[in-house]
Amino acid sequence: MSDLTDITDFNASELSERIHQRQVSCTEVMLAYLARIERMNPRFNAIVNLAPTDMLLAQARQCDAELASGQSRGWLHGIPQAIKDTGHAVGFPTTLGSTLLKAAMPTKDSIMTERMKAAGALVIGKTNMPELGLGSHTFNTLFGATANAWDTAVSAGGSSGGAAVALAQRLLPVADGSDFMGSLRNPAGWNHIFGMRPSQGRVPFGPGADVWVDQLGTEGPMARSVRDLTRLLATQSGHDARQPLSIKGCVDVSGLQYSHHALRGLRVGWLGDLNGRLAMEDGILPVCEEALRQMQGAGAVVEPRALGFDAQALWDCWLVWRRALVGPKVAALLHMPDAQAQLKPEALWEHENSVKLSYMDFMQASQMRSAFYQHLLDVFKEVDVLALPVAQTWPFALQERWPQHIGARTMDTYHRWMECTLYATLAGLPAISLPAGFHPTHGWPMGLQLIGKPQGDVALLQVAAAYEAVRGDWLQKRPAQA
Repeated sequence: MSDLTDITDFNASELSERIHQRQVSCTEVMLAYLARIERMNPRFNAIVNLAPTDMLLAQARQCDAELASGQSRGWLHGIPQAIKDTGHAVGFPTTLGSTLLKAAMPTKDSIMTERMKAAGALVIGKTNMPELGLGSHTFNTLFGATANAWDTAVSAGGSSGGAAVALAQRLLPVADGSDFMGSLRNPAGWNHIFGMRPSQGRVPFGPGADVWVDQLGTEGPMARSVRDLTRLLATQSGHDARQPLSIKGCVDVSGLQYSHHALRGLRVGWLGDLNGRLAMEDGILPVCEEALRQMQGAGAVVEPRALGFDAQALWDCWLVWRRALVGPKVAALLHMPDAQAQLKPEALWEHENSVKLSYMDFMQASQMRSAFYQHLLDVFKEVDVLALPVAQTWPFALQERWPQHIGARTMDTYHRWMECTLYATLAGLPAISLPAGFHPTHGWPMGLQLIGKPQGDVALLQVAAAYEAVRGDWLQKRPAQA
């Protein structure tokens, strides 16, 4: 190709086809992406700890040699990939965005990294995230803040903010992320791409210090097209003995219809702001409702619906679970020199509250979570998906730690403004962020969150594929070039 930067315009599936048809070499692909990263990344700060150019080009040339001899590693053969800094990738520190871990070199790849490498991906670096993944705003004292792909004055979201911006600004063709409280959904919505939190256990996370209780966080795919999203999820999914609760079998996405006809008769329960329970900035609900009208135009049946469960009890349950799971991870760092001074206040707050929890507190919260799951089983007899916004605010100022207020309502914790994401997490359900629309004056993106039935990942992807067919050219809108 005469202009190597054109290569970065292709989505991952398109790029894979061109590589395997020998229309473009893996070396050309690597050169194009490294050139774009050099030009764009200083402004957005999406990719961190980028590997040396000569090492990456040597890997790309090896991929070319393998193709020349008729060998392919898989659909990601020779395609550059940066792993979210929560995941281990040999040769790159797993910093979690913390100065305490800036030199923490893993000895093995994480399960997800193993699988993407086995499919042919070449790991070029890591993507930026908030310190320890806490908060839906990607900033830390080690690497700094990641700016939104559409407006560098505002947040990219998080915690998979670096991955989302790298995708939207064509620094990567496809990306991975992780989601505890909307971390695959919020940044996708704020950067006009697709992000999916898979069913609990669909993508084995780790291995980590605990494989039985610590199940609220999950890794998953992000992409600019649903086809890429489905292919990456299929690559990431499947049982691994190191994660005994992981789901057996990879997702089969071969039968998906990329047609608007698949929306006919789909029953959507629109939760909105939960009848005023969720503080919501002006303009968000109308944008999401317009996205739903687009689905209605293709035959979906959209009806307002109440959650039908005590939302305050769920929030209290969430606080217990989050503290119980985050606290030990913070505690594991407190023995390090100057840890108290280097850890972010939100991390210390989670730890301080976790040590106050009793076993009774945790079991009661687990029972509340179980009751909510059972409740949703009844809800899904009447609807196919539940819908609500992917965030309760528009992207906020880059220098702000987290929104202190939404309208006249004070946010009492650093994550209260993301309350809308906890329902899929607590229930272990698949959820996807679809690009919904833009702020009427600032042009910031917003996403619509769809929650699917238990282990209904493929059905949820089918809805996304049909939505993509409906909104076609509009979904191809790109942020301005830096």
